Amino acid sequence: MGGGHAAATRRANHSFARGETDMVGGAVWSADIAVPEHDREQAFYASVLTTGGSPRWQADLLNNEGTPIIGLGPRSDEYDFLPLQWMPHIQVTDVGASVTAARDSGAEELMHSRTDDGQSQWAVLKDPEGAAFGLIPLVPDQQPPADNVGRICWLSRPAADTNAMAAFYQQVAGWNLRPVGGGSSVTEIELQTSDGATIGAIVANTAELPTVWMIHLPVGDLAASLGQVRDGGGAVLQESGTPVRRAIVRDPVGACFALQEDVG
Repeated sequence: MGGGHAAATRRANHSFARGETDMVGGAVWSADIAVPEHDREQAFYASVLTTGGSPRWQADLLNNEGTPIIGLGPRSDEYDFLPLQWMPHIQVTDVGASVTAARDSGAEELMHSRTDDGQSQWAVLKDPEGAAFGLIPLVPDQQPPADNVGRICWLSRPAADTNAMAAFYQQVAGWNLRPVGGGSSVTEIELQTSDGATIGAIVANTAELPTVWMIHLPVGDLAASLGQVRDGGGAVLQESGTPVRRAIVRDPVGACFALQEDVG
C-alpha cells in the first residue's frame, strides 16, 4: 500500500504469530508513505524518532519492540500518482463495502487490491477534502501498545468542514463520533472504535494546516526531536502544550505528521 504496504502486512503477520485474537473495528495500528529521496528521508525519521534515554523507535523505524508500525517506502514510478501524505491503515469489517460507501460520499479510489474471485483485500482512497487513507481488513490484536512503546498514539485530521468529514468517516470506517464542546463552539469531533476507544479527532483547521491525516508518533524527548526536525531540513508548523506536549511538523519532502512527548 503506497510503497510501504509491507508494514501493514508484517504487522498483521506479527499479530497472528503471537496468537492474538481480539479484533477492533476502526482501529489504526499502522500507516505508510512512498517518498522521494528515500535515503535522506530514512535518515531524517531515524534521527527525529530515536531521541531520549529510552527511544520508542529504532533507527530502522521499527518500534522499540521490533514491530513494524510505520512504512517508509521509496517513491517509484509505480506509486508516483499517490499523494505525498502519511496514510493511516483503517481496519474495517468489509473493505469492499467501505470502498463503495467512500466513493458514494465523494471519495476518489486510488488503489484497490482484489483476489482472483473479486474479493476486496485492501484499498487506498482520497476523501472529499483530499486526505489519503488506506482500508484493510480487521487484524487480530490485543489492546493498543502501552506507553513507552513506539506506536500511532493519536490521529488528527484538520478539516475545512469538521461535521462533513466526521460524517464521511463514520460511514466509511464505522467510527462513533463524540463532539467536544457544545453548540457552535464544537472545534473537534473525537473518533471512537467499535470497543469505545478514542483514537483521534477531526479538528477545525484554524491554523491553516494541510487537510491531511496526521499520525502522532511518540518520542522520548520532544524538544530534541524538534531540533532534529529543523536540523534535518524539516519544519515545525505548530506546537501545543495541552493536554500533552505535541507538535505538527513537516519532513524535508513536504509530508506532515505529529510528534508527541511520551511521558510514561
